[in-house]
Amino acid sequence: MTPITHDEREFHAAMGERIAQLRKARSLTQTQLAEVLGVRQQTLQGYESGSRRIPVSALPLLAKTLEVSLEALFGEEPKVGRTRRDPVTQWQEQMEAIAKLPRARQRFVTEMLETVLAQQARA
Repeated sequence: MTPITHDEREFHAAMGERIAQLRKARSLTQTQLAEVLGVRQQTLQGYESGSRRIPVSALPLLAKTLEVSLEALFGEEPKVGRTRRDPVTQWQEQMEAIAKLPRARQRFVTEMLETVLAQQARA
């Protein structure tokens, strides 16, 4: 096992404090949260104190159980207000959604786009 660095120790201690605060805010005991994660109460206590590393594989379930995003679990501040999505990201999401449509619907979307682009080219 690789020794833990000072920075890693500070990171895990801060995350452990957040986990304890979030757990308490949801009125969960260490034992209850440990059961959900499939670990012993002493192991969870180690996560909360920062003396034990939380397995990466446990983070999604932990975040879901504590009803927070992974970003919040890591201590990243949520963005205030609504932010505009990156156009590339938005197009990518739309393309993925179109790819899941039945073929007939995909053709319909393609024809609509071609019509709009042709009209724009004439303008």
